Amino acid sequence: MKIYTKIFLVFVVPVLLLSCKPSRMNSSDHTQWAEYLGGPERNHYSSLAQINVSNVAKLQIAWEYRSGDSGQVQCNPIIVNGVLFGVTASNQVFALDAATGNEKWKYTQPGEGTSNVNRGVTYWEADGDKRILYAYSSFLCALNAETGQPVKSFGDNGKVSLSAGLEPNAKERFVGSTTPGTLFNDLIIMPLRVGEGEGAAIGYIQAFNVKTGKLAWIFKTIPDAGEKGASTWPSYIKSNGDVGGVNNWAGMAVDREREIIYIPTGSPAFDFYGGNRLGDNLYANCLLALNVRTGKYIWHYQMVHHDVWDRDLPAPPNLLTVTHHGEKIDAVAQVTKNGFVFLFDRENGKPLFPIEEKNFPKSDMPGEVVSNTQPVPAIPKPFARQQLNEGDISTFAENRSELLASFKKAKKGMYQPLGFMPTVVLPGADGGAEWGGAAADPDGILYVNSNEMPWLFSLSKTVSVAQQSNLTAGNLLYNNTCITCHGASLKGNPASGYPSLVNIKERVGRKVISNLITSGRGMMPGFSNMSTAQKQSIIDFLFHEEKIEAPSGKTKNAVPEFAGPYKFDGYNKFLDNNGYPAITPPWGTLTAIDLNTGKHLWQKTLGEFKELSAKGISPTGTENYGGPIVTAGGLLFIAATKDGMFRAFDKKTGKLLWETELPAAGFATPSTYQINGKQYIVIACGGTKLGTKKGDSYMAFSL
Repeated sequence: MKIYTKIFLVFVVPVLLLSCKPSRMNSSDHTQWAEYLGGPERNHYSSLAQINVSNVAKLQIAWEYRSGDSGQVQCNPIIVNGVLFGVTASNQVFALDAATGNEKWKYTQPGEGTSNVNRGVTYWEADGDKRILYAYSSFLCALNAETGQPVKSFGDNGKVSLSAGLEPNAKERFVGSTTPGTLFNDLIIMPLRVGEGEGAAIGYIQAFNVKTGKLAWIFKTIPDAGEKGASTWPSYIKSNGDVGGVNNWAGMAVDREREIIYIPTGSPAFDFYGGNRLGDNLYANCLLALNVRTGKYIWHYQMVHHDVWDRDLPAPPNLLTVTHHGEKIDAVAQVTKNGFVFLFDRENGKPLFPIEEKNFPKSDMPGEVVSNTQPVPAIPKPFARQQLNEGDISTFAENRSELLASFKKAKKGMYQPLGFMPTVVLPGADGGAEWGGAAADPDGILYVNSNEMPWLFSLSKTVSVAQQSNLTAGNLLYNNTCITCHGASLKGNPASGYPSLVNIKERVGRKVISNLITSGRGMMPGFSNMSTAQKQSIIDFLFHEEKIEAPSGKTKNAVPEFAGPYKFDGYNKFLDNNGYPAITPPWGTLTAIDLNTGKHLWQKTLGEFKELSAKGISPTGTENYGGPIVTAGGLLFIAATKDGMFRAFDKKTGKLLWETELPAAGFATPSTYQINGKQYIVIACGGTKLGTKKGDSYMAFSL
């Protein structure tokens, strides 16, 4: 008997233990790109190496797909069993032969349509049932992956409401999604986009059954009274109904072996004033670890306390393995808009590098109480600038003296609370890191592209009917909801991404504008809680068809239901008179960071303005949207830049090895895959951001 016991202990038990040990990295050969950003770890990584540092210069166009639907496309396409699935600018879903680019099917939802951007779709398969799941307007929809037709057994004839597990008031508020859901067995956990002002919906985390569409579980990101984290909010928050947000919009990563899903969350709404939500506001601005089967809490780390700067976590985390004090550790890394990288043990949330709680200024806004401290990683050092001084104001700006004067008047410094005077925010509203996220390879190296665009933020008092009783209802509504982005003169701020509304009557009809106000467009949130009468009042104002009425007339409905005491004055970039950033370059960068040591390996300027290069000014970098991918061939591929180029770098050194101009700027993350022994790289080219021309292409390259 003893000999059998010894055999069992020596041979059988170790085998059992090894079989239970979670894998450290997805072992797929990545001939497919079957999930958003390449896999559940969201590492943008492929083990393909046919295209490598020695031959990448020979890349040429393999095929081009023209969807016929021009406009901003942020889609990271997926490729499964030789079929590429993606979306167009207005969220038509399509399937292509991934070897030729020939269209197999395209599906358009019936109705008015939507112009909200969508970053891709999710593929699910079981027992011969193959489905594409994607967000459209305020719904999660399911299509048959082979035919492109709705799966009638899913929810209500192929779709379910993304408000299903939210508070009852969410049904009258803006709810949507721009990022593909995350799969675990028969569950899909959905990111949510909600409003950013008073009265926004609360963005709970929701899991849906892939087969039926039924809600499986929810996690309340603003806890109920008595639950963990509830003490970081005033007790009246949920009953009052004017605070929302705290949503995951950027996407998630999942460790399927450990059954843990990692969820970065956004800021509370209203974004820029928190006098009505005093406290640290858990679980806003957190990396959350939940049991993916049940939604039960495991651990969290809050990266911004009581956020009043809109520093929501902008991208899915990366699940990777690092060597720490000689030990292999499965880790989770989160990049931020501030240009930080936070690194944690994946199981328990313990920081792997020191994080310091540093003191920052108090607010001078009435009623506002910001946190005395904010967490700042000691290692790695930031991959974007945190501070500016007068020497950082652009040396080749024609109006440098004017810029210096503006800079001297403004409030400056990281975590400087907003007020009535402008505050310089750097990195800006779009990062640092942005929604494109970071790539990571099996060696524990993180690759992240970054913006260095300064923005000017400020607050002002909300306009009341009593203060401006000589204005129409439409003018007052515009002042309280639209002026932030489109300006008092309706001219917008095209450099910041906000279009002019001057003479809009000549371009767009009432019905289209009314639908846009309700559902949003591009990155504009919808105002679904605005009444028909209020929307028509705004359109009257835009069309110059309004009549001035006394305060007892239509103006009684002119202030939004949840208008607070202060409003945000707009996302205004700090630019010179030629539209370039008001600071010295670089304005866009690409950085490689060794997360085994925390050290930067290299940083390169990303992008150029050709007209400045022609004047002898070294490449400055440009704003960039969309992420990189890395491969076992030693390459990093990225588009993302305003200049419309697609580039390949040596991932070890950052040396530029290849570049080509796309038909329109590729503000998206590329994908790579292999069919019949040939490797392809594909990128969506939609343009329109940053004033670039429109496009409707998906471009594939091969040797």
